[in-house]
Amino acid sequence: MSYRLTPRVQLRSSPATFSKAFSVYRGEPPRLVVAMAAEDITRLTILSLSMSTTVSPLSVSMEIPAYGATAAKAPLEPLKIERRKPGPHDVEIEILYCGICHSDVHKVNDDWGGTHFPVVPGHEIVGRVASRGTRATRFRDGELVGVGCLVDSCRVCPECRAGHEMFCEKGVTFTFDSFDQNTKTWTYGGYSADIVVDERYVLRVPEVLDPAKAAPLMCAGITTYSPLRQFGCKPGDQVAVVGLGGLGHMAVKLAASTGAEVTVLSTSRDKEKDASRLGAKHFVATKEPGALEALQGRFSLIMDTVSAPHDLNTRLTLLRNFGTMVLVGLPPSAAQLDAFTLVHGNRRIAGSNIGGIPETQEMLDYCGKNGIVADVEVIKADQINDAYERMERGDVRYRFVIDAASLGD
Repeated sequence: MSYRLTPRVQLRSSPATFSKAFSVYRGEPPRLVVAMAAEDITRLTILSLSMSTTVSPLSVSMEIPAYGATAAKAPLEPLKIERRKPGPHDVEIEILYCGICHSDVHKVNDDWGGTHFPVVPGHEIVGRVASRGTRATRFRDGELVGVGCLVDSCRVCPECRAGHEMFCEKGVTFTFDSFDQNTKTWTYGGYSADIVVDERYVLRVPEVLDPAKAAPLMCAGITTYSPLRQFGCKPGDQVAVVGLGGLGHMAVKLAASTGAEVTVLSTSRDKEKDASRLGAKHFVATKEPGALEALQGRFSLIMDTVSAPHDLNTRLTLLRNFGTMVLVGLPPSAAQLDAFTLVHGNRRIAGSNIGGIPETQEMLDYCGKNGIVADVEVIKADQINDAYERMERGDVRYRFVIDAASLGD
């Protein structure tokens, strides 16, 4: 027979201490007086117990300030959310910065359907270890760490064992707006002061990197690093990057760092100087008459970062034989493809998701070694709504990052 705490109670003792104390009373009558650890000895707690489900340390929680939306397209506002106290393998992270990804906006607007409200977005998190569970050994207190797009998976399926946790066959738990099979609650993201994550899904951030500028690496960084690695980008390769936004600017930096010759394809020349500064050798304004004619058959790899509807077939003709165009942006509508363009020249079109935990750590180590970070504009929490509006206008160069210290202002 097992019990569940009702209602939820606040304790100073660690979840592990609570579990140990409670285990003594299994099978006893429903109302018990339990003395906790030494720091709780003066706070004897009458626990109302119901004979339904197993008591879990995860039921002991703490209240955290956050920013979130309570309905589709509603402005984000200050909220209080509950975080579990660290379990044996958990790491509690004091969040320093959280990047704003365009998928945050889509989720808040419920553009893809299925958003569970209230939603607290954010999966580009950098902070420092505030506390650890009794069996958490991978990180030390105060260490600079990050959390990306996922916080749990089954760990035993072939995809998880291969380090592709984002494709977990039993269902990955994403950092926000995802149902956690362990806690039976919806996850809240990094627009908050604190997060608790199993150490297996926590990433080590090189101390040489600026924490604010490193935050977007957790999503924008791995989203663009992974396809470069998958498709073997190497010195001397001709690589095109379509779009110069949050993803595109990271794609340019990372591709250039490999020694590839990078060309940026953009609709106007507004960002030509930026493209050069980021590492691109060439810039093409695609709306100019005849701009693409000289590029036919040039590129071995095209990374398309654009999330707005656009013509893929014209870009495919820029690939050389056996070249690949990889999509990392997510346009809202299906694209039309010309089979002849693909078949002629054995051209390929592919998609690429984020990376798993091992590859994301590899990316961070690579960025630390090569001094690669995002170009960011740091904002306070009360500027999030303005930032969303500016993102819709394309008015950001190139990633907004929230200073988590402002959440309590």
